[in-house]
Amino acid sequence: MRIIVLNQTFYPDVVSSGQHLADLVSDMAARGHEVTVVTSRRAYDDARKVFPRQEIWRGIQILRVFATGFGKSAKWRRAADFATFLCSCCWKLLWLPKQDLVIAMTSPPLISFIGAWFARLRGSQFCYWIMDLNPDEALAAGWLTPGTLAARLLEKCSRFSLRNASKIVVLDHFMQKRILEKDIESKKISIIPPWSHDEDVQYDAEGRHRFRKSHNLDGKFVVMYSGNHSPCHPLDTILNAAKKLAGDREIAFLFVGGGSQFAKVKRFALEHSLANMVCLPYQPLAQLAGTLSAADLHLVVMGNPFVGLVHPCKIYNILRIGSPLLYIGPRPSHISEIIQQFNGRIPCGSAEHGQVEQVIQHVLDIKQSLSIRNGAHRDPVGDEFSKSALLPKLVATLESREFLNS
Repeated sequence: MRIIVLNQTFYPDVVSSGQHLADLVSDMAARGHEVTVVTSRRAYDDARKVFPRQEIWRGIQILRVFATGFGKSAKWRRAADFATFLCSCCWKLLWLPKQDLVIAMTSPPLISFIGAWFARLRGSQFCYWIMDLNPDEALAAGWLTPGTLAARLLEKCSRFSLRNASKIVVLDHFMQKRILEKDIESKKISIIPPWSHDEDVQYDAEGRHRFRKSHNLDGKFVVMYSGNHSPCHPLDTILNAAKKLAGDREIAFLFVGGGSQFAKVKRFALEHSLANMVCLPYQPLAQLAGTLSAADLHLVVMGNPFVGLVHPCKIYNILRIGSPLLYIGPRPSHISEIIQQFNGRIPCGSAEHGQVEQVIQHVLDIKQSLSIRNGAHRDPVGDEFSKSALLPKLVATLESREFLNS
């Protein structure tokens, strides 16, 4: 089967959607499919980093197209980067032969619209793999105003993608509900969560020791937020908790990753002279196990309006290393359901946004409960969210006769 995939990020970028896409297409190529990925030349979180225009990796043809690198400091900059990438994709697709299957993800938001049109014009099957739901997310975040021309146009593009998809893959049942409310047939929707990175993520005692030593974290109780720092994952509550705990020299708050709000976190630490806060960029995938294992408590954060719109998939790697977990966000959500499922097997806590004192209490309680363990071996939980469990389900969905003949 000839397959083309459209997404802004791909190998060697470290963004989660690019990593999950790399897992999928590597498996599809290994099964004998002819796979082409059209992606951006620029790294997602560092527009100065440029990848080669073409590359063969694990038997996959990677075609990287031009996009401007204005960055994320202003809306017009992001819009320009998105627009140039989308235009470059359209131009590249004009010269590509017919595909049996077109897969589009959700970065940038209109890439699925291009994928749907390309599949329709060439008579291909179209799979819409939704990592976040737009323009709904943009409306919830306040980036778009309801009822405006831009909002109505983007909603029409979204519904075109959904209607023309032979298969829609969503990450949780909250996201499924959002799509069903748009009058999309339920039989087209499959719920397949994103998986943990089994080969790269496991509890790594040596990596933990190296990471903590290199960043002066020895002897500290480390509270870590790792991943995309986005308005969809507001960090004000944990930042204020860090400020109130500044006098406790045994606790360190570590923020690892990037995104549009990463600079805000760094400014907060500087403005309040918080020696208990450390900010680091995305770490290489090869070092991810040691980085995640260095934490004594991991944070998962989701904004109140974003249930069913975004899906913080970092939780699956956290479960993989068996780490204690603190969730800040609304209930119910797919995260609160996972907390309920695994509380007791690993130390868990949850609080709503603004509940700074409750967050502090959870941090102190979990610190106290772990005082005798001191980073000892942890047992992974959540095998049902592993790559070995979920990737075959997605591959089987894409290879099914029911889908390909629909």
